[in-house]
Amino acid sequence: MTALSVAIKRLDHAADLSLPAYATSDSAGMDLLAAVEETVTLAPGERRLIPTGIAIALPPGTEAQVRPRSGLALKQGVTVLNAPGTIDADYRGEVGVILINHGDRPFVIERGSRIAQMVVAAYARVAWSVSDDLEESARGAGGFGSTGIASQTNNAAAGD
Repeated sequence: MTALSVAIKRLDHAADLSLPAYATSDSAGMDLLAAVEETVTLAPGERRLIPTGIAIALPPGTEAQVRPRSGLALKQGVTVLNAPGTIDADYRGEVGVILINHGDRPFVIERGSRIAQMVVAAYARVAWSVSDDLEESARGAGGFGSTGIASQTNNAAAGD
């Protein structure tokens, strides 16, 4: 896999923190660290913008998605509120993470805590083509819940 070159600026308040990094050789997301000056405690139900101390310059045609860390979500009930948060290629400000504590206990964020992950991906720009008719599909206009909750195997076995 070819690495994408992305310019990154470490901001003064994060000079001692590591840059975002992949935890394993096949990780899709890089861990983002909390660049808080003092410990932050998120009470249950509280949300807060947590600084990461970095700014990036993504190439045109790419975006960075800020996503929750599964371990924090499962074990602590802490997640990224606007998941996935989008960082556009033309944004040059500090990357921030909006965390919310859905858990039942306060959650402590210390300097350097791994608080989220960031995935860089290519995207397509849309050129709308107005049409009076749309091509048919097997799903059609079926919306929320239209495919049910049982697997296709279970549906076939049940005669559905």
